[in-house]
Amino acid sequence: MGNKITFEKPGNFLYPVPAVMVSCRNKEGEKNIITIAWAGTVCSEPPMLSISVRKERHSFPMIRETGEFVVNLTDEKLLHACDYCGCTSGARVDKFKVCGLTAEEGEKVKAPLIKEAPVNIECAVTKELDLGSHVMFLAEVKCVHVDEKYLDEKGAFHMENVDLIAYSHGKYHGLGEILGTFGYSVRKKK
Repeated sequence: MGNKITFEKPGNFLYPVPAVMVSCRNKEGEKNIITIAWAGTVCSEPPMLSISVRKERHSFPMIRETGEFVVNLTDEKLLHACDYCGCTSGARVDKFKVCGLTAEEGEKVKAPLIKEAPVNIECAVTKELDLGSHVMFLAEVKCVHVDEKYLDEKGAFHMENVDLIAYSHGKYHGLGEILGTFGYSVRKKK
């Protein structure tokens, strides 16, 4: 391994991160999609996740006002729409229409699902943390929808078949081949 240099100005180098499309709706019914790379799991009981949103984004007041959003996982087929929704303001265009995406009603929240996404995670905000440039919305997962084509005959979900994308330092990546499974390093050999 080569020598390391130190960056005097710290930054976020925790990559890769998921590239997700977060859909939301305000109380008047206007809907929008924002691409979020700062999203993550925070708790398993109850199931919770977080997203961090810049205050100047068009979606920010929608999420703050309603306390609801949907995290839509993105696959390689949604890459163009994912990038577009992160570079274009919903104040100027209807991202659902421009990207040819279908807004579907959720079961537990009023924010729309993106039908074309392989996984939709309906969320209700439980806490808001103003962290500086971003506000983190901690949210409880209320309902999850998965495309049935990724379920096997026993009903098990196979996320490895979804072709999910990740974001790393300005570039999108496919997740590639499976290198191991949880616990493989301590599993007894047969």
